[in-house]
Amino acid sequence: MIKENFTGKDFLTLLDYTPEEVEFIINTAAELKRDILRGTKLPDLSGNIAAMVFEKKSTRTRVSFQAACTHLRITSLYMRPDEMQLSRGEPIKDTARVIDRYCHLLFIRTFGQEIVEEFANYMKHPVINALTDQFHPCQGLADLLTIKEKKGTWKGLKVAYVGDIWNVFHSLMIGSAMFGMDIFVAKPEGYEPYQRALLGAQELAAMGGSKIVFTNKLEEALEGADVIYANTFHSMGGPEKSKEQRISDFSPFQINSESVKNAKPDYIFMHCLPGYRGEEMTDEIIEGPNSAVFDQAENRMHTEMAVLCLLLG
Repeated sequence: MIKENFTGKDFLTLLDYTPEEVEFIINTAAELKRDILRGTKLPDLSGNIAAMVFEKKSTRTRVSFQAACTHLRITSLYMRPDEMQLSRGEPIKDTARVIDRYCHLLFIRTFGQEIVEEFANYMKHPVINALTDQFHPCQGLADLLTIKEKKGTWKGLKVAYVGDIWNVFHSLMIGSAMFGMDIFVAKPEGYEPYQRALLGAQELAAMGGSKIVFTNKLEEALEGADVIYANTFHSMGGPEKSKEQRISDFSPFQINSESVKNAKPDYIFMHCLPGYRGEEMTDEIIEGPNSAVFDQAENRMHTEMAVLCLLLG
């Protein structure tokens, strides 16, 4: 059974999982979401302890993980990076092996992907990537669940993406390719994807018959789009350009009432948040009838509950 493949495994990037396994996570999340809405008893994972390390700012990821732990009766321990010995130069491998003796799971938001991979290398218990510069697989799961809920399918949809070419984009690109969605990316010159993510997504797209298209024309990306996905122009630790430069470079790619006329009338608008009204999108778009943004944010908790249940067995 697919379910048996998860126990004790790490969740570092969607590329580590097969499409069948990712779909199993999504289906599990949908089932848990229904259970919450119906008031059905949820799995009881009491006795498990989850350590949390967040080296970058977080609203949705931290709160959704702690809420997910609470629903499942997992004890969560938040560890401030500035209070840990890591901040004084303790090797990651030492911190990892000690956390592993105390806790049953670690979720960590940090900088380079190599950091979460080193934690995973030295821990026997699961490590969950709560965002690195390269990948945001938990956001990718929530995005896939939201699209499936709103559109009923993934196969054959067109996703238009506008925003920084960074972690959220990489996981969205991989998820789109994994399930047969074409993704059109509108961006200025000089902003290129992480090669490991691009190559992995291209391989998945080739197997599933979907397309990954980069264009400097917003109208080409939005033409006939089923899903419009906006993201900030200035991610945490984004490309080596100033915030002002990135806003200037991306300003022609704003999602507004005029630009969305090229999309399908029933398009859904998505955004991982935080969103900057007046930059990547206007207020009328994020607050409009096509917006799925806050359902998408809620789905972070449900998909993370699924990951916790599966990794902890």
